[in-house]
Amino acid sequence: MDRRAPVFHTLGCRLNAYETEAMRELSAAAGVENAVVVNTCAVTAEAVRKARQEIRKLRRENPDAKVIVTGCAAQTEPETFRDMAEVDLVIGNTEKMQPETWARMGPDFIGRTEKVQVDDIMSVTETAGHLIDGFGTRSRAYVQVQNGCDHRCTFCIIPYGRGNSRSVPAGVVVDQIKRLVDRGYNEVVLTGVDLTSWGADLPGAPRLGDLVMRILKLVPDLPRLRISSIDSIEADENLMLAIATEPRLMPHLHLSLQHGDDLILKRMKRRHLRDDATAFCEEARRLRPDMTFGADIIAGFPTETEAHFENSLRLVDECGLTWLHVFPYSARQGTPAARMPQLDGGTIKTRAARLRAAGQAAVARHLSEQVGREHHILMENPRMGRTEQFTEVAFAIDRPEGQVVTARITGQDGRQLLV
Repeated sequence: MDRRAPVFHTLGCRLNAYETEAMRELSAAAGVENAVVVNTCAVTAEAVRKARQEIRKLRRENPDAKVIVTGCAAQTEPETFRDMAEVDLVIGNTEKMQPETWARMGPDFIGRTEKVQVDDIMSVTETAGHLIDGFGTRSRAYVQVQNGCDHRCTFCIIPYGRGNSRSVPAGVVVDQIKRLVDRGYNEVVLTGVDLTSWGADLPGAPRLGDLVMRILKLVPDLPRLRISSIDSIEADENLMLAIATEPRLMPHLHLSLQHGDDLILKRMKRRHLRDDATAFCEEARRLRPDMTFGADIIAGFPTETEAHFENSLRLVDECGLTWLHVFPYSARQGTPAARMPQLDGGTIKTRAARLRAAGQAAVARHLSEQVGREHHILMENPRMGRTEQFTEVAFAIDRPEGQVVTARITGQDGRQLLV
């Protein structure tokens, strides 16, 4: 059999993609060969089903390789993958980030050791030392500053896949971003599982806004800083100050809202109410009029009535949401919500479709509003870039990849802006 580098397949979130790149470096340094690594997601039961389907497909395509399964689904239900004949090794989210895990993977490692190597992630108290420079496109780099979550929303299995919240120290983050800027990156995105909890476990308990202000102050050559999904109820004073005063902080926030009805929010064990969400959006847009919002919203949560759902539907307009991530509710075994009275699948599917239609209408409005406006667009490839609000822009002629170009929007096609 030909010796070849491991093949990696990533399912799920941006953080998983980030960690896949770290594993790629770790496995290369260890000389791992002839392996297929599947980095799984556990956010819904459907995500786990897709992981199993992908593993079977990869085994058929790579009959002579060792199949290694890791990620959140491997962490939360290792027995599911242990019992698959297609799988040779199951490693947890902590283990996948440890150089020694990959260093042990010599020719005789798999088959002579335990098939499942998944420890208790709740015992992990530090972020793994796997920061890498420049994951992403040639134009945009992603920097993981936080992992895990201390909250226990009733629908969510992720804390059991990621562990408790832990933060990367600000100095380490700043040093990495300086290196990225030196390498020519024009935009950096801060990522994490529960980004607004950053700093709670560090000396002095700094907040995310403190980190943002420190980055912008200490890395003056960074053209654009973007933050990924946040919990709006945890937005601190300095984060709001940065929104108001720092043009290099991009005017796009993705909000973990989940629902628009107070009773359902309480049953979800969320920490905000409907009025908190609308007040935050109103204030952020007052401070930064060009601010756009994305949001996660769950359709068909247990006990959700039509009236409850209508409150979520109205939230799209009341908060001025543009980019919706709609999740049809999927029961996750071991979560409190899985024991609540469930809705039928048809109702969940219909409500999710109605939410997506509201999201598509919001995108159409946003695109129409941009026509005639001038934007600073970060080119992801020669013919496509993104505005400050993360809106795609299609170009008729090539532009330099990785550069920020200024252009006036001439039209839109329902999906993208046109130049």
